[in-house]
Amino acid sequence: MSEPVVGVLALQGAVREHVAMLERAGAVARPIRRPAELSEVDGLVLPGGESTAMSSLLESFELLQPLRERIAAGMPAFGSCAGMILLARQALDARPDQHQLDGLDIVVRRNAFGRQVDSFEEDVDFAGVHGGPVHAVFIRAPWVEKVGADVEVLASVPDEQATRIVAVRQGAVLATAFHPELTGDERVHRLFVRIVRDAST
Repeated sequence: MSEPVVGVLALQGAVREHVAMLERAGAVARPIRRPAELSEVDGLVLPGGESTAMSSLLESFELLQPLRERIAAGMPAFGSCAGMILLARQALDARPDQHQLDGLDIVVRRNAFGRQVDSFEEDVDFAGVHGGPVHAVFIRAPWVEKVGADVEVLASVPDEQATRIVAVRQGAVLATAFHPELTGDERVHRLFVRIVRDAST
């Protein structure tokens, strides 16, 4: 097929970095701010940022319900950091008025690894990504506390008390607790572009 068209939700976060990585990974990338723009893409990236603010902006820009409907209908989506939180079925330590997109049958904990000063980088083994470990940048990152039966765990990191899940996939929906767009390594984005291509055939 021709290059898939992948949107990047452009309300907050590292939009330009995701656009650049998607284009290197073989997609046509477009920033998305309106429902009409959402209807024209084959898949969507939800970047990092602040999940409470992004949830409110989705509502303000009248994107919340159209996005829920498209994900429920099978549109591929990839969320990094705050994007993972929004895609989850449930977010712990979130404000009661935060909206969830229900794209993944997971429970996540916001800011689980700590505050900005607790940010860190680590090489992680990532199932489905070839060529060695992925260098992961964690910034006020969440982790996954619980996964449903249909969710595949793709990557984990050791924590003081347990091994923490930091990347998952359920069907055409992918999510990472870290920021692959900040590393120069487009392999995670290539995986997502393959998911979009497979969903479009």
